[in-house]
Amino acid sequence: MLPPPQDPDLLSRIPLSARTILDVGCGTGTLAAAYRAMNPKARLFGIEADPVAAALAAVHMHQVATTDPETDPLPFDAPDGIDCIIYNDILEHLSDPWGLIRRHAEVLSSDGVMLIRVANAEYWRLTEHLLRGTWRDDDQPAARLRWFNLDSMRENLTRAGLTLCDVTTLEPDGEAVARFAASLALGLEALEIDPRDYAKRAAPSHLILRVRREPCQRMILAGNMLSPVGGVSHVRVVYPIQAMATDPTVSASVTDQVEVGYAGDGTPRIFVLHRPALVGDLGHQLLRGLTEAGFLIVTEFDDFPDHFKMMQMGGELGFRGVHALQTSTTAMAESLRKYNPEIAVFPNAVDTLPEIRNFTDPHALTMFFGALNREQDWLPFMPAINAVASMAGERLKFQVVHDQAFFAALDTTFKTFTPTCDHETYLRILGGSEISFMPLSDTPFNRAKSDLKFIEAASCRVVSLASGVVYGNSIEDGRTGVLFRDPVAFHSRLLHLLAMPDQARELADAARRYVADERMLAYQVTPRIAWYRSLWARREALGEARRQRMMRYASPR
Repeated sequence: MLPPPQDPDLLSRIPLSARTILDVGCGTGTLAAAYRAMNPKARLFGIEADPVAAALAAVHMHQVATTDPETDPLPFDAPDGIDCIIYNDILEHLSDPWGLIRRHAEVLSSDGVMLIRVANAEYWRLTEHLLRGTWRDDDQPAARLRWFNLDSMRENLTRAGLTLCDVTTLEPDGEAVARFAASLALGLEALEIDPRDYAKRAAPSHLILRVRREPCQRMILAGNMLSPVGGVSHVRVVYPIQAMATDPTVSASVTDQVEVGYAGDGTPRIFVLHRPALVGDLGHQLLRGLTEAGFLIVTEFDDFPDHFKMMQMGGELGFRGVHALQTSTTAMAESLRKYNPEIAVFPNAVDTLPEIRNFTDPHALTMFFGALNREQDWLPFMPAINAVASMAGERLKFQVVHDQAFFAALDTTFKTFTPTCDHETYLRILGGSEISFMPLSDTPFNRAKSDLKFIEAASCRVVSLASGVVYGNSIEDGRTGVLFRDPVAFHSRLLHLLAMPDQARELADAARRYVADERMLAYQVTPRIAWYRSLWARREALGEARRQRMMRYASPR
Protein backbone atom coordinates (compact mmCIF):
# COMPACT_ATOMS: atom_id res chain seq x y z
CA MET A 1 0.00 0.00 0.00
CA LEU A 2 2.84 2.39 0.81
CA PRO A 3 5.25 3.19 -2.05
CA PRO A 4 8.84 2.12 -1.35
CA PRO A 5 10.90 4.93 0.20
CA GLN A 6 13.57 6.48 -2.04
CA ASP A 7 17.09 7.09 -0.75
CA PRO A 8 17.60 10.43 -2.61
CA ASP A 9 14.98 12.00 -0.37
CA LEU A 10 17.14 11.20 2.64
CA LEU A 11 20.50 11.71 0.96
CA SER A 12 19.85 15.37 0.18
CA ARG A 13 19.01 16.02 3.84
CA ILE A 14 22.09 14.51 5.47
CA PRO A 15 24.40 17.40 6.44
CA LEU A 16 27.14 17.28 3.83
CA SER A 17 29.73 18.48 6.33
CA ALA A 18 29.08 15.61 8.78
CA ARG A 19 32.20 14.00 10.21
CA THR A 20 30.49 10.98 11.79
CA ILE A 21 27.18 9.39 10.77
CA LEU A 22 25.18 6.57 12.37
CA ASP A 23 22.52 4.84 10.26
CA VAL A 24 20.16 2.85 12.50
CA GLY A 25 18.68 0.12 10.31
CA CYS A 26 21.18 0.72 7.50
CA GLY A 27 20.08 -2.22 5.34
CA THR A 28 22.66 -3.04 2.70
CA GLY A 29 24.34 0.37 2.97
CA THR A 30 23.15 1.94 -0.28
CA LEU A 31 22.55 5.28 1.42
CA ALA A 32 26.04 5.20 2.95
CA ALA A 33 27.59 4.38 -0.42
CA ALA A 34 25.93 7.38 -2.05
CA TYR A 35 26.96 9.70 0.79
CA ARG A 36 30.53 8.41 0.79
CA ALA A 37 30.89 9.54 -2.85
CA MET A 38 30.10 13.08 -1.67
CA ASN A 39 32.05 13.10 1.60
CA PRO A 40 34.84 10.51 1.50
CA LYS A 41 36.30 11.61 4.85
CA ALA A 42 33.13 10.98 6.89
CA ARG A 43 33.12 8.04 9.32
CA LEU A 44 30.07 5.89 8.58
CA PHE A 45 28.59 3.54 11.19
CA GLY A 46 25.57 1.27 10.82
CA ILE A 47 23.29 -0.94 12.89
CA GLU A 48 21.47 -3.70 11.03
CA ALA A 49 19.67 -6.72 12.48
CA ASP A 50 19.95 -8.83 9.31
CA PRO A 51 23.49 -10.29 9.24
CA VAL A 52 23.41 -10.78 5.46
CA ALA A 53 22.45 -7.15 4.84
CA ALA A 54 24.97 -6.03 7.47
CA ALA A 55 27.77 -7.84 5.63
CA LEU A 56 26.85 -6.05 2.40
CA ALA A 57 26.67 -2.70 4.21
CA ALA A 58 30.13 -3.22 5.70
CA VAL A 59 31.61 -2.80 2.21
CA HIS A 60 30.54 0.86 2.25
CA MET A 61 30.83 1.70 5.95
CA HIS A 62 33.60 1.83 8.53
CA GLN A 63 31.77 -0.43 10.97
CA VAL A 64 28.43 -2.24 11.03
CA ALA A 65 26.99 -3.89 14.14
CA THR A 66 24.17 -6.42 14.38
CA THR A 67 23.24 -5.41 17.94
CA ASP A 68 19.74 -4.49 19.13
CA PRO A 69 19.68 -0.68 19.32
CA GLU A 70 16.97 -0.70 22.00
CA THR A 71 18.71 -2.99 24.48
CA ASP A 72 22.43 -2.90 23.69
CA PRO A 73 24.80 0.02 24.29
CA LEU A 74 26.05 1.95 21.28
CA PRO A 75 28.92 -0.17 19.91
CA PHE A 76 30.88 2.66 18.27
CA ASP A 77 33.58 5.00 19.48
CA ALA A 78 32.72 8.64 18.69
CA PRO A 79 34.54 10.84 21.25
CA ASP A 80 33.49 14.08 19.52
CA GLY A 81 29.88 12.98 19.20
CA ILE A 82 27.87 11.90 16.18
CA ASP A 83 26.96 14.58 13.65
CA CYS A 84 23.98 12.79 12.10
CA ILE A 85 21.88 9.84 13.30
CA ILE A 86 19.54 8.40 10.67
CA TYR A 87 16.32 6.49 11.39
CA ASN A 88 15.05 5.34 8.01
CA ASP A 89 11.61 3.76 8.53
CA ILE A 90 12.85 2.09 11.70
CA LEU A 91 10.96 3.83 14.54
CA GLU A 92 7.70 2.12 13.56
CA HIS A 93 9.26 -1.25 14.42
CA LEU A 94 10.59 -0.39 17.89
CA SER A 95 8.85 -1.05 21.19
CA ASP A 96 10.11 2.19 22.74
CA PRO A 97 11.29 4.51 19.94
CA TRP A 98 11.26 7.63 22.09
CA GLY A 99 13.42 6.05 24.76
CA LEU A 100 15.95 5.24 22.03
CA ILE A 101 15.73 8.78 20.65
CA ARG A 102 16.43 10.27 24.08
CA ARG A 103 19.44 8.00 24.66
CA HIS A 104 20.88 8.68 21.23
CA ALA A 105 20.39 12.42 21.64
CA GLU A 106 23.01 12.28 24.37
CA VAL A 107 25.70 11.23 21.86
CA LEU A 108 24.89 13.89 19.28
CA SER A 109 27.62 16.46 18.69
CA SER A 110 26.85 20.06 19.67
CA ASP A 111 25.44 20.82 16.21
CA GLY A 112 24.37 17.23 15.48
CA VAL A 113 21.19 16.33 13.61
CA MET A 114 18.73 13.47 13.79
CA LEU A 115 17.22 12.58 10.42
CA ILE A 116 13.96 10.66 10.80
CA ARG A 117 11.71 9.17 8.13
CA VAL A 118 8.40 7.59 9.08
CA ALA A 119 5.32 6.44 7.21
CA ASN A 120 2.35 8.79 7.55
CA ALA A 121 -0.64 7.12 9.26
CA GLU A 122 -2.97 9.64 7.57
CA TYR A 123 -1.86 8.76 4.02
CA TRP A 124 -5.02 8.73 1.93
CA ARG A 125 -4.43 5.39 0.23
CA LEU A 126 -4.47 3.66 3.62
CA THR A 127 -7.84 5.26 4.34
CA GLU A 128 -9.11 4.30 0.90
CA HIS A 129 -8.24 0.64 1.49
CA LEU A 130 -10.01 0.72 4.86
CA LEU A 131 -13.11 2.27 3.30
CA ARG A 132 -13.14 -0.26 0.46
CA GLY A 133 -12.48 -3.19 2.80
CA THR A 134 -9.33 -4.11 0.88
CA TRP A 135 -6.91 -3.66 3.80
CA ARG A 136 -4.53 -6.60 4.17
CA ASP A 137 -2.19 -6.81 7.14
CA ASP A 138 0.34 -8.80 5.11
CA ASP A 139 0.68 -5.81 2.77
CA GLN A 140 2.44 -3.96 5.60
CA PRO A 141 6.12 -4.26 6.53
CA ALA A 142 6.72 -6.98 9.12
CA ALA A 143 6.56 -6.20 12.83
CA ARG A 144 5.17 -2.66 12.50
CA LEU A 145 4.32 -1.79 16.09
CA ARG A 146 3.06 1.78 15.76
CA TRP A 147 1.99 4.52 13.38
CA PHE A 148 2.82 8.24 13.34
CA ASN A 149 1.43 11.40 11.86
CA LEU A 150 2.94 14.87 11.84
CA ASP A 151 1.24 16.03 15.04
CA SER A 152 2.28 12.95 17.02
CA MET A 153 5.86 13.29 15.78
CA ARG A 154 6.00 16.93 16.84
CA GLU A 155 4.58 16.15 20.28
CA ASN A 156 6.94 13.26 20.94
CA LEU A 157 10.02 15.13 19.73
CA THR A 158 9.15 18.02 22.04
CA ARG A 159 8.74 15.62 24.98
CA ALA A 160 12.16 14.17 24.13
CA GLY A 161 13.65 17.65 24.53
CA LEU A 162 14.53 18.07 20.86
CA THR A 163 14.03 21.00 18.48
CA LEU A 164 12.30 20.33 15.15
CA CYS A 165 14.22 22.10 12.37
CA ASP A 166 12.16 21.21 9.31
CA VAL A 167 9.72 18.72 7.82
CA THR A 168 9.69 17.38 4.28
CA THR A 169 6.66 15.53 2.95
CA LEU A 170 6.87 12.87 0.23
CA GLU A 171 3.72 13.20 -1.85
CA PRO A 172 3.69 10.63 -4.66
CA ASP A 173 0.20 11.35 -6.04
CA GLY A 174 -1.03 14.88 -5.30
CA GLU A 175 -3.81 15.02 -7.93
CA ALA A 176 -5.29 11.73 -6.80
CA VAL A 177 -5.50 12.81 -3.16
CA ALA A 178 -7.29 16.00 -4.20
CA ARG A 179 -9.93 13.95 -6.02
CA PHE A 180 -10.23 11.59 -3.05
CA ALA A 181 -10.74 14.46 -0.59
CA ALA A 182 -13.29 16.07 -2.91
CA SER A 183 -15.28 12.82 -3.05
CA LEU A 184 -15.44 12.80 0.75
CA ALA A 185 -16.16 16.51 1.06
CA LEU A 186 -19.73 16.21 2.35
CA GLY A 187 -18.79 13.68 5.02
CA LEU A 188 -15.71 15.65 6.06
CA GLU A 189 -17.71 18.86 6.37
CA ALA A 190 -20.35 17.05 8.44
CA LEU A 191 -17.52 16.15 10.83
CA GLU A 192 -16.38 19.80 10.74
CA ILE A 193 -13.18 18.87 8.90
CA ASP A 194 -12.01 21.21 6.16
CA PRO A 195 -11.53 19.03 3.02
CA ARG A 196 -8.53 21.15 1.97
CA ASP A 197 -6.90 20.67 5.36
CA TYR A 198 -7.58 16.95 5.20
CA ALA A 199 -6.05 16.70 1.71
CA LYS A 200 -2.92 18.43 2.98
CA ARG A 201 -2.58 15.97 5.89
CA ALA A 202 -3.42 12.92 3.77
CA ALA A 203 -1.15 13.65 0.80
CA PRO A 204 2.22 12.55 2.25
CA SER A 205 3.07 8.86 2.19
CA HIS A 206 6.13 9.57 4.35
CA LEU A 207 7.44 12.36 6.56
CA ILE A 208 11.10 13.33 6.83
CA LEU A 209 12.04 15.35 9.91
CA ARG A 210 15.34 16.91 10.96
CA VAL A 211 15.85 17.70 14.64
CA ARG A 212 18.61 19.09 16.86
CA ARG A 213 19.20 19.22 20.58
CA GLU A 214 19.34 23.01 20.61
CA PRO A 215 17.68 25.62 18.39
CA CYS A 216 19.89 27.66 16.07
CA GLN A 217 19.29 30.88 14.18
CA ARG A 218 18.34 30.10 10.59
CA MET A 219 20.05 31.76 7.66
CA ILE A 220 18.36 32.49 4.34
CA LEU A 221 20.73 32.00 1.41
CA ALA A 222 19.68 32.67 -2.16
CA GLY A 223 21.52 33.04 -5.43
CA ASN A 224 20.94 33.47 -9.12
CA MET A 225 22.90 31.98 -11.98
CA LEU A 226 23.86 32.52 -15.57
CA SER A 227 22.63 30.21 -18.29
CA PRO A 228 24.17 26.80 -17.51
CA VAL A 229 26.92 26.75 -20.16
CA GLY A 230 29.97 24.59 -19.52
CA GLY A 231 28.96 23.69 -15.99
CA VAL A 232 30.42 26.86 -14.44
CA SER A 233 27.07 27.95 -13.06
CA HIS A 234 26.59 24.57 -11.42
CA VAL A 235 30.06 24.41 -9.87
CA ARG A 236 30.11 27.99 -8.63
CA VAL A 237 26.44 28.47 -7.61
CA VAL A 238 24.06 25.52 -7.84
CA TYR A 239 26.15 22.81 -6.19
CA PRO A 240 27.44 25.01 -3.33
CA ILE A 241 23.94 26.25 -2.53
CA GLN A 242 22.58 22.70 -2.63
CA ALA A 243 25.42 21.63 -0.34
CA MET A 244 24.69 24.35 2.21
CA ALA A 245 20.98 23.50 2.08
CA THR A 246 21.85 20.14 3.65
CA ASP A 247 22.52 22.07 6.87
CA PRO A 248 19.15 22.28 8.66
CA THR A 249 19.93 25.81 9.85
CA VAL A 250 20.18 27.11 6.26
CA SER A 251 17.27 27.78 3.90
CA ALA A 252 18.94 27.90 0.48
CA SER A 253 17.67 28.22 -3.08
CA VAL A 254 18.67 29.30 -6.58
CA THR A 255 16.15 31.84 -7.78
CA ASP A 256 15.59 35.02 -9.75
CA GLN A 257 12.68 35.98 -7.51
CA VAL A 258 13.55 38.29 -4.63
CA GLU A 259 11.33 38.04 -1.56
CA VAL A 260 10.12 41.50 -0.56
CA GLY A 261 8.65 42.78 2.64
CA TYR A 262 11.60 42.05 4.91
CA ALA A 263 10.30 41.94 8.49
CA GLY A 264 13.57 43.06 10.07
CA ASP A 265 13.59 40.06 12.42
CA GLY A 266 17.38 39.74 12.38
CA THR A 267 17.42 36.55 10.31
CA PRO A 268 20.63 36.53 8.25
CA ARG A 269 19.79 36.98 4.58
CA ILE A 270 22.50 36.54 1.93
CA PHE A 271 22.03 36.86 -1.85
CA VAL A 272 24.80 35.67 -4.20
CA LEU A 273 24.89 37.29 -7.65
CA HIS A 274 26.63 35.05 -10.18
CA ARG A 275 28.84 37.08 -12.54
CA PRO A 276 26.45 40.04 -12.54
CA ALA A 277 26.56 42.55 -15.39
CA LEU A 278 25.26 45.49 -13.36
CA VAL A 279 25.23 48.72 -15.34
CA GLY A 280 23.16 51.88 -15.36
CA ASP A 281 19.75 52.31 -13.80
CA LEU A 282 18.86 48.63 -14.07
CA GLY A 283 21.94 47.65 -12.09
CA HIS A 284 21.20 50.20 -9.37
CA GLN A 285 17.58 49.10 -9.31
CA LEU A 286 18.54 45.45 -8.74
CA LEU A 287 20.90 46.31 -5.89
CA ARG A 288 18.32 48.61 -4.32
CA GLY A 289 15.65 45.90 -4.50
CA LEU A 290 17.89 43.34 -2.80
CA THR A 291 18.83 45.83 -0.10
CA GLU A 292 15.20 46.73 0.58
CA ALA A 293 14.43 43.01 0.85
CA GLY A 294 16.97 42.83 3.68
CA PHE A 295 19.73 40.95 1.85
CA LEU A 296 23.43 41.33 2.28
CA ILE A 297 24.76 41.07 -1.30
CA VAL A 298 27.73 39.02 -2.48
CA THR A 299 29.08 38.93 -6.04
CA GLU A 300 30.44 35.59 -7.25
CA PHE A 301 33.02 36.14 -10.00
CA ASP A 302 35.80 33.89 -11.23
CA ASP A 303 37.09 35.42 -14.47
CA PHE A 304 39.42 38.32 -15.25
CA PRO A 305 36.96 41.25 -15.16
CA ASP A 306 38.76 43.53 -17.63
CA HIS A 307 38.07 40.94 -20.34
CA PHE A 308 34.35 41.77 -20.27
CA LYS A 309 32.82 44.70 -22.18
CA MET A 310 30.58 45.48 -19.21
CA MET A 311 33.59 47.05 -17.49
CA GLN A 312 33.66 49.77 -20.15
CA MET A 313 29.95 50.36 -19.49
CA GLY A 314 30.13 50.88 -15.75
CA GLY A 315 30.33 47.22 -14.75
CA GLU A 316 32.39 48.06 -11.67
CA LEU A 317 29.04 48.49 -9.95
CA GLY A 318 28.84 44.70 -9.59
CA PHE A 319 31.99 44.78 -7.45
CA ARG A 320 31.86 48.13 -5.67
CA GLY A 321 28.10 48.17 -5.11
CA VAL A 322 27.90 44.90 -3.15
CA HIS A 323 28.96 44.05 0.38
CA ALA A 324 31.50 41.33 -0.48
CA LEU A 325 32.98 39.23 -3.27
CA GLN A 326 33.76 35.54 -3.58
CA THR A 327 35.98 33.88 -6.17
CA SER A 328 37.88 30.68 -6.91
CA THR A 329 41.60 31.56 -6.81
CA THR A 330 43.98 33.88 -4.94
CA ALA A 331 45.09 35.35 -8.29
CA MET A 332 41.49 36.22 -9.06
CA ALA A 333 41.05 37.71 -5.59
CA GLU A 334 44.03 40.01 -6.12
CA SER A 335 42.62 41.27 -9.42
CA LEU A 336 39.29 42.06 -7.71
CA ARG A 337 40.69 43.59 -4.53
CA LYS A 338 41.02 47.03 -6.11
CA TYR A 339 37.23 47.17 -6.34
CA ASN A 340 36.30 45.66 -2.98
CA PRO A 341 38.62 44.41 -0.20
CA GLU A 342 36.04 42.04 1.34
CA ILE A 343 36.83 38.84 -0.58
CA ALA A 344 36.67 35.13 0.18
CA VAL A 345 38.35 32.45 -1.93
CA PHE A 346 36.52 29.14 -2.31
CA PRO A 347 38.38 26.91 -4.79
CA ASN A 348 36.27 24.99 -7.24
CA ALA A 349 35.23 21.68 -5.75
CA VAL A 350 33.48 18.47 -6.74
CA ASP A 351 30.05 17.68 -5.32
CA THR A 352 30.20 13.92 -6.00
CA LEU A 353 32.87 11.48 -7.15
CA PRO A 354 31.44 9.99 -10.36
CA GLU A 355 31.39 6.26 -10.99
CA ILE A 356 34.58 5.13 -12.72
CA ARG A 357 33.90 4.13 -16.35
CA ASN A 358 37.19 4.42 -18.27
CA PHE A 359 40.39 2.45 -19.01
CA THR A 360 38.29 -0.49 -20.22
CA ASP A 361 40.17 -1.04 -23.52
CA PRO A 362 43.86 -1.85 -22.99
CA HIS A 363 44.59 -1.19 -26.68
CA ALA A 364 43.17 2.33 -27.03
CA LEU A 365 42.92 5.65 -25.19
CA THR A 366 40.48 8.49 -25.77
CA MET A 367 41.48 12.14 -25.51
CA PHE A 368 38.79 14.56 -24.36
CA PHE A 369 38.65 18.25 -25.22
CA GLY A 370 35.77 20.45 -24.12
CA ALA A 371 36.22 24.17 -23.56
CA LEU A 372 34.84 27.54 -24.55
CA ASN A 373 36.81 30.14 -26.52
CA ARG A 374 40.13 28.28 -26.50
CA GLU A 375 41.21 28.38 -30.17
CA GLN A 376 44.26 30.56 -29.52
CA ASP A 377 45.28 28.14 -26.77
CA TRP A 378 45.00 24.86 -28.71
CA LEU A 379 46.01 26.05 -32.19
CA PRO A 380 49.82 25.81 -31.62
CA PHE A 381 49.41 22.18 -30.52
CA MET A 382 47.28 20.91 -33.38
CA PRO A 383 50.22 19.81 -35.59
CA ALA A 384 51.57 17.71 -32.71
CA ILE A 385 48.13 16.24 -32.03
CA ASN A 386 47.68 15.25 -35.66
CA ALA A 387 51.19 13.80 -35.85
CA VAL A 388 50.50 11.52 -32.89
CA ALA A 389 47.02 10.68 -34.21
CA SER A 390 48.49 9.64 -37.56
CA MET A 391 51.04 7.43 -35.84
CA ALA A 392 48.59 5.89 -33.36
CA GLY A 393 45.64 5.26 -35.66
CA GLU A 394 42.73 3.65 -33.85
CA ARG A 395 44.74 3.48 -30.60
CA LEU A 396 44.00 7.21 -30.08
CA LYS A 397 40.41 8.40 -30.25
CA PHE A 398 38.95 11.83 -29.58
CA GLN A 399 35.84 13.15 -27.84
CA VAL A 400 35.21 16.86 -28.51
CA VAL A 401 32.51 18.93 -26.82
CA HIS A 402 31.42 22.35 -28.11
CA ASP A 403 34.51 23.38 -30.13
CA GLN A 404 33.62 22.67 -33.77
CA ALA A 405 36.85 24.26 -35.04
CA PHE A 406 38.99 21.93 -32.90
CA PHE A 407 37.02 18.95 -34.13
CA ALA A 408 37.40 20.00 -37.77
CA ALA A 409 41.17 20.50 -37.36
CA LEU A 410 41.66 16.92 -36.14
CA ASP A 411 43.09 14.92 -39.04
CA THR A 412 41.67 11.54 -38.01
CA THR A 413 38.50 9.54 -38.49
CA PHE A 414 38.53 8.33 -34.88
CA LYS A 415 36.72 11.33 -33.46
CA THR A 416 33.27 12.17 -32.07
CA PHE A 417 31.71 15.61 -31.70
CA THR A 418 29.05 16.71 -29.20
CA PRO A 419 27.57 20.22 -29.37
CA THR A 420 27.37 22.39 -26.27
CA CYS A 421 25.56 20.27 -23.71
CA ASP A 422 24.41 20.22 -20.09
CA HIS A 423 26.90 19.56 -17.30
CA GLU A 424 25.72 16.01 -16.67
CA THR A 425 26.30 15.05 -20.31
CA TYR A 426 29.66 16.83 -20.30
CA LEU A 427 30.83 14.80 -17.27
CA ARG A 428 29.52 11.55 -18.76
CA ILE A 429 31.56 12.07 -21.94
CA LEU A 430 34.60 13.16 -19.95
CA GLY A 431 34.29 10.11 -17.68
CA GLY A 432 34.39 7.76 -20.67
CA SER A 433 37.75 9.17 -21.77
CA GLU A 434 41.25 8.55 -20.42
CA ILE A 435 43.13 11.79 -21.23
CA SER A 436 41.90 15.38 -20.87
CA PHE A 437 43.70 17.97 -23.02
CA MET A 438 43.83 21.32 -21.18
CA PRO A 439 45.90 24.03 -22.93
CA LEU A 440 46.16 27.61 -21.63
CA SER A 441 48.53 30.14 -23.17
CA ASP A 442 50.28 32.56 -20.85
CA THR A 443 48.05 35.67 -20.83
CA PRO A 444 46.73 37.86 -17.98
CA PHE A 445 43.22 36.54 -18.66
CA ASN A 446 44.30 32.89 -18.52
CA ARG A 447 46.47 33.39 -15.44
CA ALA A 448 43.31 34.35 -13.54
CA LYS A 449 41.59 31.11 -14.55
CA SER A 450 40.83 28.33 -12.08
CA ASP A 451 41.79 24.65 -12.21
CA LEU A 452 38.18 23.53 -12.66
CA LYS A 453 38.90 21.29 -15.64
CA PHE A 454 41.63 19.49 -13.73
CA ILE A 455 39.45 18.63 -10.74
CA GLU A 456 36.58 17.57 -13.02
CA ALA A 457 38.92 15.26 -14.96
CA ALA A 458 40.55 13.98 -11.78
CA SER A 459 37.21 13.21 -10.16
CA CYS A 460 36.35 11.03 -13.19
CA ARG A 461 39.77 9.30 -13.02
CA VAL A 462 40.92 10.93 -16.26
CA VAL A 463 44.60 11.88 -16.54
CA SER A 464 45.17 15.58 -17.24
CA LEU A 465 47.54 16.58 -20.03
CA ALA A 466 47.77 20.28 -19.23
CA SER A 467 49.74 23.47 -19.64
CA GLY A 468 51.78 24.77 -16.72
CA VAL A 469 49.74 27.98 -16.74
CA VAL A 470 47.20 27.71 -13.90
CA TYR A 471 47.37 23.90 -13.76
CA GLY A 472 50.97 23.95 -12.56
CA ASN A 473 49.64 25.27 -9.25
CA SER A 474 47.52 22.15 -8.72
CA ILE A 475 48.97 19.25 -10.70
CA GLU A 476 52.04 17.48 -9.43
CA ASP A 477 53.76 16.69 -12.70
CA GLY A 478 54.29 12.96 -13.04
CA ARG A 479 52.19 12.14 -9.98
CA THR A 480 48.67 13.55 -10.41
CA GLY A 481 48.92 14.59 -14.05
CA VAL A 482 51.21 15.56 -16.90
CA LEU A 483 52.33 19.15 -17.63
CA PHE A 484 53.75 20.61 -20.84
CA ARG A 485 55.18 24.01 -21.79
CA ASP A 486 55.39 23.80 -25.58
CA PRO A 487 54.31 21.61 -28.52
CA VAL A 488 57.53 19.56 -28.41
CA ALA A 489 56.99 18.59 -24.76
CA PHE A 490 53.31 17.98 -25.45
CA HIS A 491 54.14 15.61 -28.33
CA SER A 492 56.54 13.62 -26.15
CA ARG A 493 54.17 13.40 -23.17
CA LEU A 494 51.20 12.29 -25.26
CA LEU A 495 53.27 9.56 -26.91
CA HIS A 496 54.39 8.36 -23.46
CA LEU A 497 50.80 8.11 -22.21
CA LEU A 498 49.83 6.08 -25.28
CA ALA A 499 52.80 3.76 -24.85
CA MET A 500 52.26 3.31 -21.09
CA PRO A 501 48.49 3.18 -20.45
CA ASP A 502 49.02 1.54 -17.04
CA GLN A 503 51.06 4.57 -15.93
CA ALA A 504 48.34 6.85 -17.28
CA ARG A 505 45.80 5.03 -15.12
CA GLU A 506 48.09 5.33 -12.06
CA LEU A 507 48.30 9.10 -12.61
CA ALA A 508 44.52 9.29 -12.94
CA ASP A 509 44.03 7.23 -9.76
CA ALA A 510 46.36 9.55 -7.82
CA ALA A 511 44.52 12.60 -9.13
CA ARG A 512 41.17 11.16 -8.04
CA ARG A 513 42.60 10.49 -4.56
CA TYR A 514 43.77 14.12 -4.42
CA VAL A 515 40.26 15.37 -5.18
CA ALA A 516 38.74 12.96 -2.64
CA ASP A 517 41.16 14.21 0.02
CA GLU A 518 41.22 17.93 -0.73
CA ARG A 519 38.68 19.21 -3.25
CA MET A 520 35.24 17.94 -2.25
CA LEU A 521 32.46 20.46 -1.76
CA ALA A 522 31.63 18.72 1.51
CA TYR A 523 34.78 20.20 3.03
CA GLN A 524 33.68 23.77 2.15
CA VAL A 525 30.19 23.74 3.64
CA THR A 526 31.25 24.76 7.16
CA PRO A 527 33.66 27.57 6.13
CA ARG A 528 31.20 28.95 3.57
CA ILE A 529 28.36 29.14 6.10
CA ALA A 530 30.71 30.59 8.72
CA TRP A 531 31.83 33.32 6.28
CA TYR A 532 28.27 34.28 5.38
CA ARG A 533 27.32 34.46 9.05
CA SER A 534 30.40 36.60 9.75
CA LEU A 535 29.36 38.98 6.96
CA TRP A 536 25.94 39.29 8.54
CA ALA A 537 27.45 39.98 11.95
CA ARG A 538 29.46 42.83 10.35
CA ARG A 539 26.65 44.06 8.11
CA GLU A 540 26.59 47.61 9.46
CA ALA A 541 30.32 48.12 8.89
CA LEU A 542 30.12 46.46 5.48
CA GLY A 543 27.15 48.63 4.57
CA GLU A 544 29.05 51.78 5.47
CA ALA A 545 32.09 50.66 3.47
CA ARG A 546 29.77 49.97 0.54
CA ARG A 547 28.28 53.47 0.75
CA GLN A 548 31.77 54.99 0.80
CA ARG A 549 32.81 53.01 -2.28
CA MET A 550 29.69 54.05 -4.13
CA MET A 551 30.30 57.70 -3.29
CA ARG A 552 33.85 57.50 -4.69
CA TYR A 553 32.62 55.51 -7.68
CA ALA A 554 29.99 58.14 -8.52
CA SER A 555 32.43 61.06 -8.14
CA PRO A 556 34.13 62.50 -11.26
CA ARG A 557 37.55 60.96 -11.81
